[in-house]
Amino acid sequence: MIHPENSEEYKGLVVNDGVAQPSSVNPYLNRKRFVRKVYTVDEIVDGILSGNVTMLSQAVTLIESVIPEHQEKAQQVIERCLPYAGKSVRIGISGVPGAGKSTSIDEFGIHVLDRFGGKLAVLAIDPSSERSKGSILGDKTRMEKLSQRPEAFIRPSPSAGSLGGVARKTRETVILCEAAGYDKIFIETVGVGQSETACHSMVDFFLLIQVAGTGDELQGIKRGIMEISDGIVINKCDGDNVKRCEMAAQGFRNALHFFPPSESGWQRKVLTYSGFYGYGIKEVWDMIYEYIDFVKENGYFDLRRHYQNKYWMYETIENTLRNRFYNNAEVKKQIRDMENAVQRGELTPFMAAGRLLEIYKRNDN
Repeated sequence: MIHPENSEEYKGLVVNDGVAQPSSVNPYLNRKRFVRKVYTVDEIVDGILSGNVTMLSQAVTLIESVIPEHQEKAQQVIERCLPYAGKSVRIGISGVPGAGKSTSIDEFGIHVLDRFGGKLAVLAIDPSSERSKGSILGDKTRMEKLSQRPEAFIRPSPSAGSLGGVARKTRETVILCEAAGYDKIFIETVGVGQSETACHSMVDFFLLIQVAGTGDELQGIKRGIMEISDGIVINKCDGDNVKRCEMAAQGFRNALHFFPPSESGWQRKVLTYSGFYGYGIKEVWDMIYEYIDFVKENGYFDLRRHYQNKYWMYETIENTLRNRFYNNAEVKKQIRDMENAVQRGELTPFMAAGRLLEIYKRNDN
């Protein structure tokens, strides 16, 4: 820095250049950086099969990762665990936001573990922000009692924009949990209402949680989610709300008469309960296990799982093609220009899509 004060005009004033600012980090500090141990596929698989929760969590993290190396490693783990999967009862739980899904799962889990024993895995799907792409992952905080049970595994995961809040990653996590010995699996969806078909395609029983005051039976008919539900329960049936819940339950029962019979032959039931106080929990699970026994006896249980495997085969093909398209180097170069051309009105969206697909076909290796 030049100081004009040091010129001949100011002989009596001398300004020194000063010293450089010291580093904010101690240069003499020799601290070794913590390096997380990287486990091999064999170590992860052996840990999962032995019921090691830490190894199971790390494997789920690999599944959720977008790094290609992690995805490849995760697929090797899943392939090794697949022969040990398929021995659980999978329950999908959905409902409108604020219906009390997480609180109900806390009560459901305690009841199931105390009554039937075994191990329980809860896959809680938390909605992701469309702007920041982040997720709070706070569902576990409302499962205070269940989180203290050593035989329970609770894993909150971000929806990341997936249909119904669940996708291939959740399906693969189910396989790992079954290989780790969890014979009961709950999948809690984000509760968006009408797009839960992805969850329905990976569970044995789909439970819809409702609250009183969401609409009359005609409104219930319009909701596509009722068509895929195997049972409907009205939560918060306590105190002064009991009468309203009973009226809502009767309204849903009336609405179910307008639906065609389910493929399994099961007559859907509508029950009331209180997730906060624990009223009616036993009746809900009597209904669920009555359904499981019913579909196992008539063969629909295995048939549904076969249909689900076929569904996820096609879903995997679509996801793989979509990822290959967007990760293509030439498509990445041209897609921004195509976007701008569409926004300026120079190209129609269909013409731009067609050109990008042609670029992908020419450069797909």
